[in-house]
Amino acid sequence: MKRSELSEFEFEEEGFKIKIKRGSGGQPIITSAPHSAHPFPVAAPEAAASTARPAPAAVPANSGGDEAGVTYVKSPMVGTFYRSPSPENPSFVENGSKVEEKSVVCIIEAMKIMNEIQAETKGTVIEVLVENGQPVEYGQRLFKIKLN
Repeated sequence: MKRSELSEFEFEEEGFKIKIKRGSGGQPIITSAPHSAHPFPVAAPEAAASTARPAPAAVPANSGGDEAGVTYVKSPMVGTFYRSPSPENPSFVENGSKVEEKSVVCIIEAMKIMNEIQAETKGTVIEVLVENGQPVEYGQRLFKIKLN
């Protein structure tokens, strides 16, 4: 909000309303008002900026009955999944690619903001689980990673 010199932002869609307003000291104040039984997930104030890193996306392998030594990078938001920064560029990762905690693995576009998603773990990409340009949901598995 500081970079764009915004003091207030309000968004409403299908019975969900969110309002972000800069308070004293430049800190965002978020007000959300879900009007239905299934509100959209509300991102942290940092996620609203294009340079912000979304909440950790990797989930430990032994949670939810997954295979030992395997984890998944999950979508931290609702949006559109892109494997590369632009159609002319190669994908961030392919099957067999080595990743580190800060390796960018994809971009999720949400409300015209491109959010870089990091692996959040060290390992090797076993499988890309989403097609380029497809919509993704909060918590949806994007990549299967074998831990190193």
